[in-house]
Amino acid sequence: MSRILVVEDEPDIALGLTDDLTRHGFEVEVVGDGEAALARAEAGRFDVILLDVMLPRLDGYEVCRALRRRRDKTPIILLTAKVQEAEKVLGLELGADDYVTKPFSPRELRARIKAVLRRFEDDEAKGVERFGDIEVDFDRAEVRRAGEPLAITALEFRLLKAFLSRRGRVLSRAQLIDLAWDSGTNVTDRVVDTHVLHLRQKIEPVPAEPTYIRGVRGIGYRFDG
Repeated sequence: MSRILVVEDEPDIALGLTDDLTRHGFEVEVVGDGEAALARAEAGRFDVILLDVMLPRLDGYEVCRALRRRRDKTPIILLTAKVQEAEKVLGLELGADDYVTKPFSPRELRARIKAVLRRFEDDEAKGVERFGDIEVDFDRAEVRRAGEPLAITALEFRLLKAFLSRRGRVLSRAQLIDLAWDSGTNVTDRVVDTHVLHLRQKIEPVPAEPTYIRGVRGIGYRFDG
């Protein structure tokens, strides 16, 4: 039975979600504000978090950012009344896995929950990702090129993992700092650029003409592998 944390401050919506999801075999827990969501997500293991964007105390974007900053990989589906593309893009860039615009049908929401669960299970089962002649073994924290292990630092491995988990998406330097550096570390944009350069020198066929980690002027980097 999959466990779902519903973060919703509207009692009627929370009750409707609980009734429908419970009836279809999910175990549901509800909290009504962003701070409670962070505390509950840390205390208990959930398979999916349904996260309303407009919340008291901490909004859904702040909750999503905080969860990903502390390396919580639980799939997150944003529930939002906002329809502007920029708002949706922001949520995805902060690490949300999907979003549903209110009002939504219970059937659509259940389908999206099942889809993110399948993607998450597939990713967990894989353990290894490949691009070109590079093989990234997440279980062993090892990177191999044409079968030979590369001398890669733990920080470079975390950077590469961040890029691979967000293929095709532009990541700002601030996002890379959140994903790859320890919380509270004082890191400048120049430091990020230096480590990206070192990573390119190890994984790119021609480091001076990167194929995989491409710079996006004025924003950051995008992984195209």
